[in-house]
Amino acid sequence: MRMSTIQTTLLTTALCASAGVQVVLGSVDTMFVAPPEAPTDLVANDLPWDGGGTVQITWTASATPEDQLKGYEILAHELSVTPAEQAIETDQEADRVAAEQTESLLEGEGIAPEDARREAELAQSSFAPAPDDPSEWDSLGIVPANETGYEATGLNKDGVYLFKIRAIGLSGEFSAATPASGEIRPVAAFFNGRKLPLLITLLLIASAVFIFIVLARRGMPMRIRKIAGLAAFDEAVGRATEMGRSILYINGIQDMDDLQTVAGVTVLGRVAKTAAEYDAKIEVPTSRSLVMTAAREAVQSSYFSAGRPDAYNPDLIYYVTDEQFGFVAYVSGMMTREKPAACFYMGSFFAESLILAETGNSVGAIQIAGTANPSQLPFFVAACDYTLIGEEFFAASAYLSGQPDQLGSLKGQDIGKILVGVVIVIGVTLATLQAITGSESLDAAVNYLVNVILGS
Repeated sequence: MRMSTIQTTLLTTALCASAGVQVVLGSVDTMFVAPPEAPTDLVANDLPWDGGGTVQITWTASATPEDQLKGYEILAHELSVTPAEQAIETDQEADRVAAEQTESLLEGEGIAPEDARREAELAQSSFAPAPDDPSEWDSLGIVPANETGYEATGLNKDGVYLFKIRAIGLSGEFSAATPASGEIRPVAAFFNGRKLPLLITLLLIASAVFIFIVLARRGMPMRIRKIAGLAAFDEAVGRATEMGRSILYINGIQDMDDLQTVAGVTVLGRVAKTAAEYDAKIEVPTSRSLVMTAAREAVQSSYFSAGRPDAYNPDLIYYVTDEQFGFVAYVSGMMTREKPAACFYMGSFFAESLILAETGNSVGAIQIAGTANPSQLPFFVAACDYTLIGEEFFAASAYLSGQPDQLGSLKGQDIGKILVGVVIVIGVTLATLQAITGSESLDAAVNYLVNVILGS
């Protein structure tokens, strides 16, 4: 039996393709490239100890050599109904169809009950809707030809997925796809293992805070570096006493749910105690009624602890308005009229910071400010005599209060800063060495530090 040239060529092409060899056929006008061999042994598993939405996929490489492949394409299909759920729905639908047919045969056609039941059972057994055969697959990406693993991320935690893999030749031709994987639901684990470094850091800092609080309660002195603004408190109150003028204390414009306001009230207690000892007048206008109540309690407690309860005047601590610039207009006018000798701005401030600071500077008051709002710090630094910057403000409230819990918390946070500093030094060193040497192990260490330690 003789074969034509075309038949011989096609047979040769098929044999070569099965052996993993790409064959190019053609003439001047046409060219055909044999597709690569399909990968095998596809396995998909839910990633353990994660936050959900991630599936690990592995496979055996195609028999086609790597240098003849562009890579592997990952395909996914989310099932709207799982086979188990579909089986339940199928049974329910079959029961409904059988019941309707039985009723129709009994009532409409007058068939005997035994015959109607038999025909209904036949209808029930023959009822089988089309299975969920996914016809549309979403491409999750293409991985290099030298890889046999992939992590599919960003999946629906409550969804059920099927996966396929197919090889891509150098000319863009696709191999046959692998059989679909089993059903995978990328659920969240009880504990996300990627967050373990964060948990360890949290435990270290929490332990340090707890230990320092216990030590502070037992009387161990907690050393905090000297802050210039704190040393000026007595100077400012003393100046107001010498000049016979009042002290103005502004506690910011936020409510008591703001941490800066709480810190400002703590500092107010220390300033009020000094004012009571020096017999100086302190005035505290507020922009929140709840802050007024807290400020009155703090000032009253300070006057009592100084042994001057008779000098306490609650009318000097009052509510003005919640409106930002309405409050600023009142305070600026009051400063211009009464010309206080010392002004304290301790709390959360916004656009009003420069208005208040410039007004106080124009009347010749000594001004001490403290805030954690970075955008307002330049205005306070430019217009005030002393400024507590960021954490200095919170440290001042802890230092002035003298409470063991606050002092212990402050020292415990220093341990966290040390840990952050160590991580930064290690990361910068590794990144520098990797850039110089090009080491793959150092590159892996940097990626682990960035994506796992810092990424958690």
